[in-house]
Amino acid sequence: MAEQVADWWPVDGHSDLGRSGHDGERSLRESPSLSDANAYCRKLATGHYENFPLVSWLLPKGLHQHFYNVYSFCRWADDLGDEIGDTARSLELLGWWRQELADCYSGLCRHPVFIALRPTIDEFQIPEQPFADLISAFEQDQRITEYETRGQVLDYCTRSANPVGRIVLHLCRQVSEQTFACSDSICTGLQLANFWQDVSRDLDINRIYLPKEHRDRFEVTREDLLARRTTDGFVELMKFEVDFARGLLQSGLPLVDVLPGPLQVDIELFARGGLRILQRIDQIGYRVLETRPVVTKFDALRMLASCLWRAGCRRLTPKRRVTSP
Repeated sequence: MAEQVADWWPVDGHSDLGRSGHDGERSLRESPSLSDANAYCRKLATGHYENFPLVSWLLPKGLHQHFYNVYSFCRWADDLGDEIGDTARSLELLGWWRQELADCYSGLCRHPVFIALRPTIDEFQIPEQPFADLISAFEQDQRITEYETRGQVLDYCTRSANPVGRIVLHLCRQVSEQTFACSDSICTGLQLANFWQDVSRDLDINRIYLPKEHRDRFEVTREDLLARRTTDGFVELMKFEVDFARGLLQSGLPLVDVLPGPLQVDIELFARGGLRILQRIDQIGYRVLETRPVVTKFDALRMLASCLWRAGCRRLTPKRRVTSP
């Protein structure tokens, strides 16, 4: 039955949206069982996210399926936003996904992702808002491709990145105002690091996340960006943005100290990965219009070893209280 579910709800979800339940509602009688829905999410998560097997290995075994379920929700939303190729159609399908989410919270689950996700929501008391916020960010991507101010970019990050961290904290049972603040700092910093890593790639799809107020300040024109001209002003602009993102990531790191031991390495790896991206940008002289900085497998192994070592050291010292960044 699991393979039949995968055939009907394809693992590369965007490729067969005509049968997704949006173009013709399926009855609850046809929906997959919970075990089959879990198998679908597991296959989606482990088959399409290159870092997920490592993360899953580090996580407590009892959390694996819950992380698969959350990842699958995010993957579907991401594909509906970025893989359709038509703005109007993407907005229509994201609206459908939002309704599926609302129905899930009302107790009506049809899609295998929501059938699997509902027990996760119930067990960890995850509110609807962070999931809805993620959909909102993907909808915004269809309407807004350039930002005037840093405040606007940060507002986008509160919906495109921060909800993931907050959902993870629910799964870790570490929900508080203080942990949320540190998590938001890490997630926003990581989102910005990804933006500055992919300035050129984003230009290819007509998106500019470098705020216009900062481009004007450093005399970087839109024409400079489109022509991939690395001016002195562009280098200074990138250094300015990288320093800000680095500060966010570093200010969120105290979160790691208060998490349960098995989860510390996972969370620290995300933060350190963002810091490593920023270091790579610095090492190439901020010339991201010409070269995309990458984190190598060797980098990843070194970070993993360092994070494991620090986790071992923490076991020998008293756990500290986290303070807001």
